[in-house]
Amino acid sequence: MTLADIIEQYLRTLVEESDSTTVEIVRSNLAEHFSCVPSQINYVLTTRFTPERGFLVESRRGGGGHVRITRLQFADSKSHWSRQILQLLPNKIDVESAFHICDRLADEEIITPRERTIMQGVLGRATQELPAAVRDEVRALLLRNMIISLLGTEQEN
Repeated sequence: MTLADIIEQYLRTLVEESDSTTVEIVRSNLAEHFSCVPSQINYVLTTRFTPERGFLVESRRGGGGHVRITRLQFADSKSHWSRQILQLLPNKIDVESAFHICDRLADEEIITPRERTIMQGVLGRATQELPAAVRDEVRALLLRNMIISLLGTEQEN
C-alpha cells in the first residue's frame, strides 16, 4: 500500500464518519501527520477525490491551506440519478474517468457489479483500437447509451 493509498483511506474514513457529508482539513496539518509534503496531499485530493468518484474538493484561499471535501449525494431514485449523471457526462471522456463513473454507479447500487464489469469491458476494450482523435467521444457516447439502456431513462435534449 502506497502513501497515497493510506492518505486516501484516511480521508475517506473522515468523510464517512462525519455527521455531515463535508469535512474540512488543513493541508499542512495532514502533511505533517503523514510526514510528507503538502503537494502529496494535493495529489491525493486531485486524483482520488474527483466528481467521478463522488467527491467535490474546494480549496479555501487565504485560510492557511484549508480544504473542504464533500461527498456528493444523489437521490434514491434511479431515474433521478441517471438524469443527473447524464447531464454531467461530458461529450468526451477518458477511460479512467469512465471506469470511475461505473464504479460510482455500482457503489450507489444503481447498477449491479456484473453490469459494472460489462460496462467497463466495453468502455476499455471496445475503444482502445479506435483512432485517438475519436476514442474519448465514442467512449462517452457508449457510456451515455449504456446508462440510458440500463436505467430506462430517456436522454433529455
